[in-house]
Amino acid sequence: MGRVPATLTPLPGRTAVRAVPTALVAVVVFLTAVAPLATDMYVTAFPSVEAEFRTSASAVQLTLTTFFAGMGLGQLVGGPFSDQRGRRRPLLAGTLLVVAASVVCALAPSIGVLMAARLLQGFGGGWVMVIARAVIVDLAHGAQLVRVLNVVMGIGGIAPVLGPLFGAAILRFGDWRTTFWVLAGLGALMWFSAVFVVPESLPLDRRHAGGLRTFRSAARQVLADRRFVGYVVTACAAFVGVFAYVATSPFILQTMNGLSPTAYAIDFAANAGAMTIASLVAARLAGRVSTRRIILVGQCCMAVAGAGMLVGAIWFGMPLMLALIGFFVLMIGNGLVVTNGGALASSVVPEHPGTSSAVLGLVQWTTAGVTAPVAGLGGSDTAVPMAVLVLGGALVSLYGLLVLARPHTTGRTTP
Repeated sequence: MGRVPATLTPLPGRTAVRAVPTALVAVVVFLTAVAPLATDMYVTAFPSVEAEFRTSASAVQLTLTTFFAGMGLGQLVGGPFSDQRGRRRPLLAGTLLVVAASVVCALAPSIGVLMAARLLQGFGGGWVMVIARAVIVDLAHGAQLVRVLNVVMGIGGIAPVLGPLFGAAILRFGDWRTTFWVLAGLGALMWFSAVFVVPESLPLDRRHAGGLRTFRSAARQVLADRRFVGYVVTACAAFVGVFAYVATSPFILQTMNGLSPTAYAIDFAANAGAMTIASLVAARLAGRVSTRRIILVGQCCMAVAGAGMLVGAIWFGMPLMLALIGFFVLMIGNGLVVTNGGALASSVVPEHPGTSSAVLGLVQWTTAGVTAPVAGLGGSDTAVPMAVLVLGGALVSLYGLLVLARPHTTGRTTP
């Protein structure tokens, strides 16, 4: 009937990239697009949600926090669960949860119900993301793993490019609730795609029994690896700046600088496009240029963007041009840092792909969830907290790369 074989594993003598079919990479891109779609299609409508529920900007930003918290929990549970039960069936269950939660979001009668539904939506999305990523880690290794994950992120940049544009279009012809109906439809399409394309990539003899108990043991092992911790810090600290931008840019660009929802969506798409190009460039350089060097360039971009925006926010009230340039440079840096840091984290603990993905996902999305409300502490008329978070995240990311993950701490080689 055109379905994939039950199990797909790399054959001896074959390269990891050749063992990962193009169709599978494309579907993994689609599956992992749930987070940027569920976030970026919705942020354009923040002012509309605030007005309908007669609530505050901070309360609306908390719907991001609950979503990110759900993402972290979903990855925490989904990673070890798939290590025990396999990838395919849990992946299909997660896509169905995304559909159901999106429907509840569309029908939410209050901001409280919307927060709870966003938690479930994030849980399903995180569950799907960690398992889809584990499928790739099952089949690719070393420099090839870095290359494939960068391709996934790079091509997946189409989602954040199109997300705000779709969100702006929906606001022209519908309302913010329509966004969630669209997400429910996309969730159903993800289910069908997974049914027909995603194989079972974890054979029975490679599964770990014991569920969360085994996860605790495996988590202690991966967290005992100093370089793994360093690369997790490298990737997750960079997330701080990105989600400070996601949470506050609607207010900085629309409320403070007067951009229309459509103009905001176009700028958001341009920034996402910059991130996509940076990720694809990093993928092309994998195996030819040190991944650590690529990460360092990205961290410097983020630090420069944060420092410039902090000066502009404190002394000049964040002029539009400075905000536009700062966000653009920030996203270029993000494209070079986050996926490369995550790929190096997975590469140093290859014996626990699901657990390492779960730990990385939990820390990333918990960080994002904490960042969103902190970035909004100053209200909707200041950019100072956002700029502090961007600069601070870049500096902590540098610490993770240069101190915690310094190469001489282990005999393993780094792509």
